[in-house]
Amino acid sequence: MPFRPVQTEKTAAAVVRQVEELILQGVLRPGDRLPAERELARRLAVSRPTLREALAELESRGLTATRRGAGVFVADVLGQAFAPPLIELFATHDQALYDYLSFRRDLEGLAAARAAAQATEGDRAVIARVFARMEAAHARRNPDEEARLDAEFHMAVVEAAHNVVMLHMMRSMFELLRRGVFYNRDALFALRPARDALLEQHRAIRDAVLAGRPDEARAAVEAHLDYVAAMMREVGRRASLEQVARLRLARLE
Repeated sequence: MPFRPVQTEKTAAAVVRQVEELILQGVLRPGDRLPAERELARRLAVSRPTLREALAELESRGLTATRRGAGVFVADVLGQAFAPPLIELFATHDQALYDYLSFRRDLEGLAAARAAAQATEGDRAVIARVFARMEAAHARRNPDEEARLDAEFHMAVVEAAHNVVMLHMMRSMFELLRRGVFYNRDALFALRPARDALLEQHRAIRDAVLAGRPDEARAAVEAHLDYVAAMMREVGRRASLEQVARLRLARLE
């Protein structure tokens, strides 16, 4: 875990601030388990009573949660970004899907351009590594894993933009996608031609970001999400045709 000894006064406030910064920067993510108390106190170079005070403060702010017998976890603060009634509206109205993709197209295009301009060596290594895993999942014809890595790849690009507001906004967007609020990515990855096209689109994003070409990175993201929108319209069209076909079949039974 990415903790370091506290260099300033060994106070609970310093511990709280370090954990806050790790959450804000997206290093600690919702659901991450913090190290056991003894180990965390050692890494932070603070006393266990000081650590307990800091953890109590973090929990009171809703940033961490203690699970009896399991430990301390980063709270699911992203799940609170949208109210449940609004999430239900997102899930039941087609317009929300295309507005969602349009929003991502604009914001991720900007993020990719920023990432291409200012990604660090570490950022580029993360993007390259996640894409390599996508290629491996693609070769194994594992659409479930490939869909998961798709979201991880996009988040790696957003993280490389180094804008914490953008980071948490996009993470909340991907959390809704993971929960199937907007559309099921497996429906896209189950289609071999679409999977091949999507992999090449991600390759274009990777290449532009790693080469430091902001305009190309933005264009690659926009082309990718335009393709996703077109494919989702096609999925909807095919579903409608299948519904009609099943009604005709029912007449023969």
